[in-house]
Amino acid sequence: MAERSLITTRIQIPQDNLQIDAYQAKPSEPGSYPGVVVLQEIFGINSHIRDVTERIAQEGYVAIAPALFQRIAPGFETGYTPQDIEVGKKYAWEQTTAPQLLADIQATIDYLKTVDEVKKDSIGCIGFCFGGHVAYLAATLPDIKATASFYGAGIPTRTPGDGNPTITRTPEIKGTVYAFFGMEDASIPAEHVNQIEAELEKYKISHRVFRYDGADHGFFCDQRASYNSIAAADAWEQVKQLFSQIR
Repeated sequence: MAERSLITTRIQIPQDNLQIDAYQAKPSEPGSYPGVVVLQEIFGINSHIRDVTERIAQEGYVAIAPALFQRIAPGFETGYTPQDIEVGKKYAWEQTTAPQLLADIQATIDYLKTVDEVKKDSIGCIGFCFGGHVAYLAATLPDIKATASFYGAGIPTRTPGDGNPTITRTPEIKGTVYAFFGMEDASIPAEHVNQIEAELEKYKISHRVFRYDGADHGFFCDQRASYNSIAAADAWEQVKQLFSQIR
């Protein structure tokens, strides 16, 4: 497929008294496209998340990545050192809450619906790391028809802020969920993957769970030492198949 010409912009999404920074990519060719919300890792809207946003737009979607740490660290963007990881984890797990995250994602969806090129009833989301966990939460929003959750740790055991574990919200999911895990990921035990799959099956949620032997946490990110090109390539084909369902 020939590479599409894209329009990429940094925008702000109104949410109550907050302006949420976001990165948007869309095809420059006029048309009608589904929308996809891209949910960041603990490292902010960094070059990897911007690249993913553009890759999705290349496939014929309007993609937008909202800053999930807007309330606590506006403009936060960092790399992958141990120090960066500790700062990102603190923001993610100690200073965000599930209700605020869902409100910000809903505001992003509402913004997408104002974009002329977006099909208003064709919205998906994709998230990585912390964003993979948040994507599972976002799948409970009625507008979300398809969700790709990459290595979201803690889904069976906790939720951002305080409250029942995110897995307990599985019955609220209306669309399709694809979940991706590396089986060498120390932060996500195999039994957690099995629990997630069992809950999706229990509540008859349309889903697929992908387990990649030899792949670690962050296997999709080509800027990390844990990048696994084989797992990443297969996962990307699965993501394209998933989002083709909302065209």
